[in-house]
Amino acid sequence: MNSNEIKKFLESIRETDIEEMEFESGDTSVYLKKSEVMKKVIPEAPKKPVEKSPIVPIKSTMVGTFHSSPAQDRPPFVVEGDHLEVGQKIGTIVAMRVNKDVMATTKGKVTEVKIKDGQSVEYGQELFLVDTSDIV
Repeated sequence: MNSNEIKKFLESIRETDIEEMEFESGDTSVYLKKSEVMKKVIPEAPKKPVEKSPIVPIKSTMVGTFHSSPAQDRPPFVVEGDHLEVGQKIGTIVAMRVNKDVMATTKGKVTEVKIKDGQSVEYGQELFLVDTSDIV
């Protein structure tokens, strides 16, 4: 049994309620179980390469209240258009009187600040968008 015959055979049983079967022809023996057949025998279509966007989000690592500056009368750590370095402090999240610094995880230019000072944030919520296309 060649690969074309196997493919035709699989196509013919795909739409049926047959879950498993054994086929013998001469010295060839094939055992098929539908849930496994679809994964092992039918080749997957080639995956398209994922295009990497130059815009990278910086996300919250915890739940709490976001603060964009060290104090209300002080300027924010970063604003749109600022250039970031990895490890640069770009905000603070406060939860139960515990302050956790938000650090830049990538180098680039801040294209959007997605959160306001004093706003509640969730784990994984996007805080900033950073354009990494000009990184040398």
